[in-house]
Amino acid sequence: MLPISELLLFSLAALGLVVTPGPNMIYLISRSITQGRQAGLVSLAGVLTGFWVHILFVSAGLTAIFLAIPVVYELLRWLGVGYLLYLAWAAIKPGSVSPFEVSKTVEATSTDSAGKLFRMGFLTNVLNPKVAVFYVSFFPQFTRPEYGSLWTQTVQLGITQLFVSATVNLLIVLSAARMARWFQARPGYIRVQKWGVASILMGLAVRMAVDKGK
Repeated sequence: MLPISELLLFSLAALGLVVTPGPNMIYLISRSITQGRQAGLVSLAGVLTGFWVHILFVSAGLTAIFLAIPVVYELLRWLGVGYLLYLAWAAIKPGSVSPFEVSKTVEATSTDSAGKLFRMGFLTNVLNPKVAVFYVSFFPQFTRPEYGSLWTQTVQLGITQLFVSATVNLLIVLSAARMARWFQARPGYIRVQKWGVASILMGLAVRMAVDKGK
């Protein structure tokens, strides 16, 4: 089993993924505002189901790859560093959009059935390259042979990431309209949110660069 300290660090990385603008965030906010909370919750169920596809894929494949080709681990480690730095820059670059600035990202959408909302949420996640890159490049940074089964550790990380994503996205779905109005009236907090996320991501990138892991 992974120690609590590693899970906390991983949770910060997972939090950075969740609050960085992307297809999942924009889709959930748009559905919650235009069709209501119930539509947002159905869409969220589809998104979370999509996460399980990524978890099963990474759990089944990574262990064998790293045991057979150790150099792949190093390549993915530096891919993870670069990806973290990219996310940090994307959060603060000129013209960047916070997920809370929904007035800029939400477009009018038609009313769709629960089945369609679920399918769209599922496909939005499964086909999101940001999620795939996060799973493949970040999971290996937090697993160690001395912690026990690598497969068990990977599943543990997947469940942790799923919990973080579900918690944050649920709060956003339930309060999307109110949060949009709050941040619209306080644009200064948008900048604080952006720099806070960027700082966390840059700190994790430094940690990953200096920690060679296995």
